[in-house]
Amino acid sequence: MELLKRIRDEASQRAKHIVLPEGEDDRMIQAAEILKREGVCEVTILDAKGDVPTRAASLGASLDGIRILNPIGNENLDRYSRQFYEIRKQKGITEGEAKATVSQPLFFGAMMVREGDVDGSVAGAVNTTGNVLKAGIQCIGLADNISVVSSIFLMIVPDWEKPFTFADCAVVPNPDSSQLASIAIASAQTHKKLTGDEPIVAMLSFSTYGSATHPLVKKVQEATRLVKEMAPELKVDGELQLDAAIIPSIGMKKAPNSTVAGKANVLVFPDLNAANIGYKLTQRLAKAEAIGPIIQGLRKPTNDLSRGCSVDDIVNVAAICCLLSE
Repeated sequence: MELLKRIRDEASQRAKHIVLPEGEDDRMIQAAEILKREGVCEVTILDAKGDVPTRAASLGASLDGIRILNPIGNENLDRYSRQFYEIRKQKGITEGEAKATVSQPLFFGAMMVREGDVDGSVAGAVNTTGNVLKAGIQCIGLADNISVVSSIFLMIVPDWEKPFTFADCAVVPNPDSSQLASIAIASAQTHKKLTGDEPIVAMLSFSTYGSATHPLVKKVQEATRLVKEMAPELKVDGELQLDAAIIPSIGMKKAPNSTVAGKANVLVFPDLNAANIGYKLTQRLAKAEAIGPIIQGLRKPTNDLSRGCSVDDIVNVAAICCLLSE
């Protein structure tokens, strides 16, 4: 919880502007009020139904200082539509289809981010992760040197001094070596932005330094090689078993010459099965705080929510979005 407070406090110093495309959900209205009142960021709510002010009044929520926009008829709709058409015309989209797509709040919000009219977008209380990512990928695109959109969870584990980053726990089911390398690089960047700590990346496997031979091990070995080639400044090593990655005494035994073993704070799992099970096991058995999923890999931040999210979850993810924005 201290980390979340630090993230909110730091976000309030960044003077960022976040769009909440899902104005039809009361939680978004309540979160917007908190974000503005606490000075975390400036807020725009997209109001496709035109009823946000009425519902805010019924909730007792103040909209003072919060911008409310309806994509339909908005002065920027034509500009965004033309830009989206240029992005997607090679995919066979027509100008009319482009305008119809951008009229949807998720895509309108993503275009606001792309065009620099806001710094980030937070959605997912109503829409699926797939739809949130689709809008982000099609409108904003991937960051440089990143081949796939992925996610991390920040894990605050009792009795551990520093938080961990677990990746990818929510998006890519079975990454190949190149995708796994991309996930590792993005996760390191995210860890640095959110915690302020130097990322120390372990590429996890059931093998340490060739203690087992298997195609699954070779995938992680190749991914490690690619990370070192693509990001030579990054502290990364693999393949490492989990205990060798985070327990100093075991790291010394299994990988005595490693600069990562026993010290890792960014744990890159080999696939979604392992990552999702790993974070939930840590959350439930170690009673860890799991913050996420936090989407990464886009040129500019678009973050996802669980549809069961709380108002406080929305506020926290919006603050995280501020820190991920350059």
